[in-house]
Amino acid sequence: MTYWQLVTLLVLSTGIVALTIDMMLPALPAIGRDLQVAGANDQQLVITAFLIGFGVAQLVYSPLSDAWGRKPVLIGALMLYVGATLFCLTAWTFEVLLFGRFLQGMSIAAARVVSIAIARDLTSGRRMAQVVSMAMMVFMAVPVVAPSIGQLVLFVAPWRWIFVILLIAATGLAVWLSMRLPETLHEEYRRKLNLRQTIGVFRETLRHRALVGYALAGACFFGGLYAMLNMAEQLMAQHFGLGTRWTLAFAAMAACMAVTNFANSRLVMRFGQRRLSQVALIGFTLISAGHVLLILGGMDTIWVFLPLLSLAMMLMGLIAANFNALAMEPVGHIAGTASAAYGFGTGVLGALIGMSLGQLYNDTALPLIAGQTVTGLTAFVTVYITEKGELFGEGTAD
Repeated sequence: MTYWQLVTLLVLSTGIVALTIDMMLPALPAIGRDLQVAGANDQQLVITAFLIGFGVAQLVYSPLSDAWGRKPVLIGALMLYVGATLFCLTAWTFEVLLFGRFLQGMSIAAARVVSIAIARDLTSGRRMAQVVSMAMMVFMAVPVVAPSIGQLVLFVAPWRWIFVILLIAATGLAVWLSMRLPETLHEEYRRKLNLRQTIGVFRETLRHRALVGYALAGACFFGGLYAMLNMAEQLMAQHFGLGTRWTLAFAAMAACMAVTNFANSRLVMRFGQRRLSQVALIGFTLISAGHVLLILGGMDTIWVFLPLLSLAMMLMGLIAANFNALAMEPVGHIAGTASAAYGFGTGVLGALIGMSLGQLYNDTALPLIAGQTVTGLTAFVTVYITEKGELFGEGTAD
């Protein structure tokens, strides 16, 4: 593949993941009404079901792509995604829709795992970092526009048409890949599927303090982020009374996170991964704690909520990528499996934490902001233990 074809592959693969999550946010009330969901907070499970499926399946695609090759696994998973999207499109009950969303998450997880493996096959070092950074920029930028796209669909069509758009996008991507994507895994690097060996490699990942510690801290961090996704429409459209304009407020917050994600590639070279992520985590926790005090003092308004949460989101952008890099430091020899283990831990645990916080929603911003305070503090304590009490330096985790 040419450099720009590789970039396009990663951009489209990561972009469709973000679209599948964020385009659904404006549709949650309509889904609840149409499928007769009993509780308003239960609508959030449309997001959680996808995230759990996305986290679980990452454990599967890494060994499959190492054995069967990148291209057949990626295209096969996209075909499964098309089937899962059709299933969601025709869902006749809320439970059926949740199962379809779980299948969507399981299938599209291959886009993350296999596309990164393809980048690793074709590039290395700074070139790979450049390619992956561009893909991450798109992944962070898509949430800026995806809810607005979903809202535009709802202006002219029922919520099921969001799945039609996802169906067209996935089919187009599968056709393009089938014609343009070569097999990038050389025959001499293929591994036979061996369940015992695979379990042994996963066990080895659990022996590395940095990977386990930063995966647990990342799960707490992502739990706060997923709680925000779950409650976003209820808080901004309903509680703060923004109506359909809430997607613009959401876009502003997502843009803050995208900007600092972009800036992270420069800042990390100057300050280092540990110092940057740990300072950002402390700042995130303190801002959230101060926000809680303001809400308890009666200042639960959009003019307090939006600036403070946007500032917290900016700091989130300095945490996610650096936590991932720190977790992967000692496991370069099993990078594919370790990345899948990290994705599973942060994805599934983060989704469950986000779901638990989302179910506490009570028509105020307090459950979200208090929850993010707790998850931020828990993540900091986990990092402190992982680094054996030595913060802001080169680190001691191994």
